[in-house]
Formats: sequence, structure tokens, C-alpha cells
Amino acid sequence: MKKGIHPDYVEASVHCACGNTFTTRSTKANLRIDLCAKCHPFFTGDQRLVDTGGQIERFMRRAARGRTGAATAAEPAEAAAETAGAASS
Repeated sequence: MKKGIHPDYVEASVHCACGNTFTTRSTKANLRIDLCAKCHPFFTGDQRLVDTGGQIERFMRRAARGRTGAATAAEPAEAAAETAGAASS
């Protein structure tokens, strides 16, 4: 390593929002974090179950509704364009 171009690697105190504190090494002496291994749901096992059932069916219904809705929405727009063209003539 070149001398004088790298920051000092010091012992750092890490403070979590949950109140947990631990030490590690970093280029900064104090670190503040939002989540740590003590409070993160992945590590604590307190994960919330998200109901994902039916998402594909809901998407397919919306997609089908969008396809039929887009065709009906385009027809009035075309009719309005024709009447606007006729009125400007």
C-alpha cells in the first residue's frame, strides 16, 4: 500500500436504533445504523407473513380488463377526433 493515501482504520463503535451497541473496525470512529442482527426481522424470526396468494390471478384480471378497456377507450377518442376534424373544416 502507498503511504499517506489511505484513511486510518480504527476501532469503531456501532449504535443501532434499537439500542444495541457493538464494536468493529472502520474508517469512521462512530457509526449509527437503523437495523442490526438483534432487531432485523430476518435474524429474529419475527417476519410478518405477507399474503401473496392470488396475485397472479389479480394481475391477469387487470390485464384482461385493461385490454378490453383500452379498445373501448380508443373508440371514443377516435370519434372525438373525427368530430373535431369535421368542425374545423
